Amino acid sequence: MKKSVILFIVFAFTFSAFAQTKKARVALAEVKTIKNADVLMTENVPNYIKALAMQTKAAPQFANLTQTVIYGGTVSPETKMAMALKIANIYRSRYVQAHVDRWLRASEKGSNLLKGNFNGAEQIAVQYAELLNNNVSGVTDVDFAKTRGFYNDAQIVELTMTVCFFNYFTRFVEGINLPVEDWVLNDKSPKTPENLPKFSTPMARIALVSDGELDAGTLALANLKTQQTAANSLGLGIANSQRAMMRVPDIQLAWRDFGTINRAGWTIDRNVQLQISFAVSMANDCRYCTLHQVQGLRRLGVDIKKLLSMKKDDSALTPREFAAVEFARKLTKSPTSTTEADFAKLRAEFGEQGATEVIMQTGNFAFMNRFTDGLRLPSEDEAVKTYQETYGNDTYKTDWKK
Repeated sequence: MKKSVILFIVFAFTFSAFAQTKKARVALAEVKTIKNADVLMTENVPNYIKALAMQTKAAPQFANLTQTVIYGGTVSPETKMAMALKIANIYRSRYVQAHVDRWLRASEKGSNLLKGNFNGAEQIAVQYAELLNNNVSGVTDVDFAKTRGFYNDAQIVELTMTVCFFNYFTRFVEGINLPVEDWVLNDKSPKTPENLPKFSTPMARIALVSDGELDAGTLALANLKTQQTAANSLGLGIANSQRAMMRVPDIQLAWRDFGTINRAGWTIDRNVQLQISFAVSMANDCRYCTLHQVQGLRRLGVDIKKLLSMKKDDSALTPREFAAVEFARKLTKSPTSTTEADFAKLRAEFGEQGATEVIMQTGNFAFMNRFTDGLRLPSEDEAVKTYQETYGNDTYKTDWKK
């Protein structure tokens, strides 16, 4: 195991240092002040923040989300960085490799991980990242039991959210073809931000309910009535995915805040969003999210005949829907596979902002598919009922027998 870890670290370091010739597919804003735009809290502003600032109002929330995924929770930041680097290597994303390599070099612990000096818990975390990254159901019961030997339930949710986030992050930066910033490649002595909490893997076999979890639950219950009647609600109350994320309340809150602000100004309508989500979830063979998208499409008024057709092929899709779905599937399969011609087709249909939103919606379900099916979350009764009404009473068992 240790040998393979060393190989993946060395590969990342050399590959991320290659000269960059990419040109971003979208305009980048001139941004000078966004708090913690750089994970290491320097004054630099990464290209992914500049792209978000041009296309959305959620750049500050994404900066906070990235910072919180790395430095929030109870798992050490360097462990999560090593997981991110593994994901970047699998997808051969130079951009993510370069950034994560810099983050790791900023601390003694991270530098040691780059040299392959992993303990048992860190090795298990990287292995977990690889399995879940490659297949939303790739973590077997045996693999999960091994992970549980080092991490409690809340920390496993945190590891899962780390994998999910860097699947989103990689698809976003590669979908819009971001070049690596010179200041990232040329930073020879990065420094970890001061006054960070000290992290270590606790030995407790269970996680005690934190104040943050209690607050998150109280807020969710208070918002439940509004959520049930909202036009974009699935009508499921507090979804099981939300309940699971509450185990890591700081990351859950940052993810929710980014999503809320980001989607508020979107130009692609809810139907297209759900079509993307359905296509990505089907491509990833994600039971939980596929059921949710069928629930959403039914509540939106999509005809059952169209849903039956969509399960087989794309013949029922409008040209606009198909343009989004086609790009989303390709980005789902391999984040670095989309071409300038692919993006040009998408931009011709949706414009630059809409095309960016298609990429972000694809990333949302690269995140959610791995979170829900990776943790084997049970489907809510109402979602199962809707799926059975749409595709037949016995289809739930036959379609999702794993």
